[in-house]
Amino acid sequence: MNIRTHLGLGFVLLAAWAQAQDVGFNGKWRLIKAESSDLDYFQQATLEIAVTPGEVSLATWRGPRRAYHDKVTVPTDGQPHAVTVGDGTFADALFMAVRLTPGQTKEVTARWTGPRGLSVAESYRATSSQGPVDLRVTRTFELSPHGDLLTERLERNTRQSGPPLVYVYKRDEANNAFVMHLGGDWKIGSQLPDKATLISLQGVVNQTAPVLYFTFDPGYPFNYTEDLRQFLETTHHFTFRRLNTLDEALSALHDRVAGYVIWDRAVRTSLIVAYTVAGLERGIVVTEDQIALAQQHGLKELADLRGKFEGKTDAEIYRWAKEQYWARCSRDVIGWLGGEAGPVLMPAAADYGMVRHAFFSDLSARASDTEEYALTRSLLQEMKPLGQVWGWHSYKKDSEEEMTTLLSSYALTSDGLNTMPNTSFLLHVPASPGFEFRNHHHVVPGKAYPPEKKIYLALVQTDGLGIGAWVRPGRGSIPYAWEVSMKFLELSPAMLEFYYTQATPNDYFIAALSGSSYMYPRAFPDAWRPKEIERARDLMAKLDLRVFEIMDYAGDKTEAGDNNLPRRIVDDYFQGMPDALGFLNGYYAANTFATRHGKVLLSYDYYLSAQKPEEAVAADLTELATMNPVRPYFLLVHVRENSDVARVKRICDRLGPNFEIVPLDVFLTMAGAQPTFQEAYAQ
Repeated sequence: MNIRTHLGLGFVLLAAWAQAQDVGFNGKWRLIKAESSDLDYFQQATLEIAVTPGEVSLATWRGPRRAYHDKVTVPTDGQPHAVTVGDGTFADALFMAVRLTPGQTKEVTARWTGPRGLSVAESYRATSSQGPVDLRVTRTFELSPHGDLLTERLERNTRQSGPPLVYVYKRDEANNAFVMHLGGDWKIGSQLPDKATLISLQGVVNQTAPVLYFTFDPGYPFNYTEDLRQFLETTHHFTFRRLNTLDEALSALHDRVAGYVIWDRAVRTSLIVAYTVAGLERGIVVTEDQIALAQQHGLKELADLRGKFEGKTDAEIYRWAKEQYWARCSRDVIGWLGGEAGPVLMPAAADYGMVRHAFFSDLSARASDTEEYALTRSLLQEMKPLGQVWGWHSYKKDSEEEMTTLLSSYALTSDGLNTMPNTSFLLHVPASPGFEFRNHHHVVPGKAYPPEKKIYLALVQTDGLGIGAWVRPGRGSIPYAWEVSMKFLELSPAMLEFYYTQATPNDYFIAALSGSSYMYPRAFPDAWRPKEIERARDLMAKLDLRVFEIMDYAGDKTEAGDNNLPRRIVDDYFQGMPDALGFLNGYYAANTFATRHGKVLLSYDYYLSAQKPEEAVAADLTELATMNPVRPYFLLVHVRENSDVARVKRICDRLGPNFEIVPLDVFLTMAGAQPTFQEAYAQ
């Protein structure tokens, strides 16, 4: 290559770099304080960059209480240029007794260092306690590969030790949200009205972007909300502004709300109907006592449900609601705001249902409740097959087994609980750029795992991750498996990233439950079950899951009843998931066991209750080992979600040397190599 060609190539590269900066560097950037070096007194900082051909402008602001401003515009030719000092503050280290003289000049040199790099060097004379000091300060800016972060590294000739000075910025307009804490009770006569209004506000403002996030008390069923907020802050670079009252929330967000829907505190069901209306009309739900506050913020009345339902049954109320609103509601998602009954309602799942224009109810799925049951069926039968039932059944009206059997019979699956929080927010937060879901597998393909003549234990936590023991003591101390609600890859990908990121080598994720989300395969129509198994298989591949769990109480629709599987259903799973390492069955203990070509389906041999004394559980497990004398014995244990791992470890420590806890994938591989169970199916 001759020198003329070499120089020409250099000019082309410089031009390409400058063009890249014009697209990537331009704009306002906000400091991520948690990921940056300390700025002494300053709590906030922004950097505004404007790139033009051959020149760059940097505007710095720090504050908020004692504001500092500085702006410098220089050519990017790599040559020193004189710039006049405006503010004499030594803003990089305000707590040090160093100052500049306003009006003096400093030499500033700027140059591109690559397609994502900019270097700005400053030379000037400052004043310290003992007089003048010559400072040379170099700031190196690097744009992240995805263009969402800007990292500034600062070096001074006078700084000889200590950690590097690094400041990380995000784009100013990206991932700014509000956070509120919803503590206290959920009683209609107490604190529910404000909570209900805030949840509906969340369902409106989070329609297209993550705007409002809630944290809850530690005793709330989903006990991870504060941990996840911190993860969003540190990993996804969210900046949260805290709101403390409903009035503050409406002051900040009222301009995104169309109006309000009034519900009747004397008729509990009217609140559930109000959520349907609010979702369709982009409104918030309020009681009579809250109307004045809503009007103060310029909101108009959208609907008034007061007095409409007095003396009416739930069947009559929901029949009226169906006539009024069902035609406008989604056929992909329908909401159940059940759970607690009587004077308490916990409708945290309403936000996502509102986003999806769901019809809400807490109707019964019990056949003996003839009016409600008929209305439930009329709604479910109009849903699209493979649609979603969002929320949870009413503990007062029917059972989980009855509800799941009925919805499964219409080829629908169930997600969440009535208490499931923040889904409308998390729906809009993808996993971090480049993040891959990777499980902690222990089985090496092609390697043999011959079992010894001992009792092998595998431990699986019930009820997924969100309401389990993930953030409680002991996790990581022993091999442990965790059920993943796979549909949350679509609903809350950042939440799954939170769990995958925190997982230790002893934490092993498995796919649940029966399909892409919760359903009963025996009740699921034959025409749709293979498609649902295919959906589950696809999600397993994306989440790097190799073990699949099935649960089915459609046989007698009774808790702790018959949850065994007929052979044809077992065959459907083996055929539909050829890449699965193995299958689990049951919730409480069950008796279905199968083997196909070295792979097994094992049922739980034991359900570990959270209430049973530890010594009694150890005695039960020892007794099961006596009842099953052939070695190896594969003892699969399902642990109730409110038993933490530390408790389970204490129980296992009581069992003695003949018992060994092994990772679930190793457990299933050894069972497939030497099955000592008797194959059995539901009759």
